[in-house]
Amino acid sequence: MERVRLATVWLGGCSGCHMSFLDLDEWLLDLAPRIELVYSPLADVKEYPEGVDVVLVEGAVANEENRQMAKVIRRRTKVVVSFGDCAVTGNVTAMRNPLGKSLEVLRTSYLLESAGTGLRLPDDREIVPVLLDKVEPLHAIVPVDHYLPGCPPSAARIKAVVEDLLAGHAPSRAAEVIRFG
Repeated sequence: MERVRLATVWLGGCSGCHMSFLDLDEWLLDLAPRIELVYSPLADVKEYPEGVDVVLVEGAVANEENRQMAKVIRRRTKVVVSFGDCAVTGNVTAMRNPLGKSLEVLRTSYLLESAGTGLRLPDDREIVPVLLDKVEPLHAIVPVDHYLPGCPPSAARIKAVVEDLLAGHAPSRAAEVIRFG
């Protein structure tokens, strides 16, 4: 049996979806022989590989690094899944959108107008990626094949969706109506 090349990615979010993935507990042992985990914050892989079968993408697209990664993911992956509410809707990550463009958000966050302490905005691109003026859900940047909502999605929901994808068909539980975070 050929193993499915699976990846998980964490963009702009809290990692709660990955924590929920880890809540699959013993099922992860059953999953291991069926997949090759080729990229994930759970593995020490530096570059997103070619030829990924399925990816679960957690988090909204909040900065230039996220946007570039989303494009690489789409080019190199057969099936892209928006994993959790931040990827599906922008959710909590997008709460900064009403505050204005990225420069205004940074100025407010660093209290530059009121602090009077000589603080300056972070500008080292290797430490702080360039913020986008608007946080977007994944599908606003690249085409998405399936949506797995929830904040975070339950382990049972993740298992059902992954099982369907490993079987080669569209997830039957991904579109169920659930509470958004």
